[in-house]
Amino acid sequence: MSDQALTSVLFLSVVALTIGITFWASRQTKTAVDFYSGGRSFSGFQNGLAIGGDYMSAASFLGISGAIALFGYDGFLYSIGFLVAWLVALLLVAEMLRNAGRYTMADQLAFRMRQRPVRTAASISTVVVSIFYLLAQMVGAGTLVALLLGVDSEAIKNLTIVGVGVLMIFYVVVGGMKGTTYVQIVKAVLLMLGSALIVILVLAKFDFNLSALLGAAAENSGKGDAFLQPGLQYGATLTSQIDFLSLGLALVLGTAGLPHILIRFYTVPTARDARKSVLWAIGLIGAFYLMTLVLGFGAAALLDRNAIDPVEGGNQNLASPLLAEAVGGGAGSTGGAILLALIAAVAFATILAVVAGLTLASSSSVAHDLYKGVIKKDQPVTEKEEVRVARIAAFAIGAIAIALSIPAQRLNIAFLVALAFAVAASANLPAIINNMFWRRFNTRGATWSIYGGLIAAVGLVVLSPVMSGAPTSLFPDANFQIFPLNNPGIVSIPLGFLLGFLGTISSKEPEAEERFTELEVRALTGAGAEGATHH
Repeated sequence: MSDQALTSVLFLSVVALTIGITFWASRQTKTAVDFYSGGRSFSGFQNGLAIGGDYMSAASFLGISGAIALFGYDGFLYSIGFLVAWLVALLLVAEMLRNAGRYTMADQLAFRMRQRPVRTAASISTVVVSIFYLLAQMVGAGTLVALLLGVDSEAIKNLTIVGVGVLMIFYVVVGGMKGTTYVQIVKAVLLMLGSALIVILVLAKFDFNLSALLGAAAENSGKGDAFLQPGLQYGATLTSQIDFLSLGLALVLGTAGLPHILIRFYTVPTARDARKSVLWAIGLIGAFYLMTLVLGFGAAALLDRNAIDPVEGGNQNLASPLLAEAVGGGAGSTGGAILLALIAAVAFATILAVVAGLTLASSSSVAHDLYKGVIKKDQPVTEKEEVRVARIAAFAIGAIAIALSIPAQRLNIAFLVALAFAVAASANLPAIINNMFWRRFNTRGATWSIYGGLIAAVGLVVLSPVMSGAPTSLFPDANFQIFPLNNPGIVSIPLGFLLGFLGTISSKEPEAEERFTELEVRALTGAGAEGATHH
């Protein structure tokens, strides 16, 4: 068998496996609870695996290892940010959200506030965050398949993006939360095994001596010792140091506001399982991010720099797959082809699982919050109708993501995800935290913080070097750059909290205050929560 055929067969078998799981799950999906939260039937361990599967996206697997391969120490800061973020999610959000809501983030806001404004705001914010995040995954998919098929044509990459879009819509529409969760569990296991295999092979090349690996990486990077010290990417100027602070803030606070992570807490039967699933997820994700260290420095040590440096026409998102090929025996060898196919297939499964989770989160929000809570406010909506609207929404969101991903192919995907985190931390987090812990918080405070944080984060990105004014921008030939930072978090996150405060103190809403006690009891004890066991 030729290497190309072998690669394609391995790759297609992973896709076939996920499609099979989805068909199996579709037979189990009968009610709205099944569609949105998998019938709340997953154990803490299963949900922990699925959260890991949701979180260890193509961005962390491809983007972070690429960032480490190019910038050494500074690239690793992404890993730390992504990991520390889980503590915020565990301590402040997981259990209380599980107790206070039903299917979406807006449920716990709408519990004590005016339904329409709050649900509309939360739904818009969910869709915007999901689309930013989807972009990163789809761009990764296009790059991967082009590498696998050995083609560099724009048309093939664009076709791939369309293909991934169609597949993700299929997972959500057919499988619902059950199908999506099982795809994520399978993918988390594959990703951990695949990464561990490459890590062992890389370390074996350096006799399991980490310092030899780091030394070779520093030497091959062309940057010498600076490669292993802070400051290569973020230390040169005051602006880049502030940019790093901004990125760190967005990563650490963003996870607790990500819609596709938040809805995972509703798939378990009890709050104790919600906590347990976060602990399992932290263990898995921690081990995985330690492996990205070896993958990144291994790529810096063993690969030709030009293949991964965007300035030289390479692609940093390909550091992991190219490393797999190198440790398997190099380009053109059977071992190299098998490992490349394996890692690319796993990364592709990763992308499919994450995009399905994102599409499910945003389409659920459109159906449950916008359609049921706002449009049909006073009329009864059957479960069947609600699920049908969610499926139609999945088509629409998929189409938007496909249309936006095609022009965004030059951007680093870890960086695109950091933008999604900034939007989540600026818009969703202030509303969630204030609602749980501040009695006075009310509808105006919630809508101001969500819209204000959302508009600030997206607006600053549009005016930043991300969009224009630099060779790596989305529009490299234009220049409407006013805001100097790549990540808006340091401005937009405090602004989201400030607007929530101003909105609240400028209006009175006694009902919101009265219902706070009930929300607090429910959030802390789980009494009265959907599907909760009463103690």
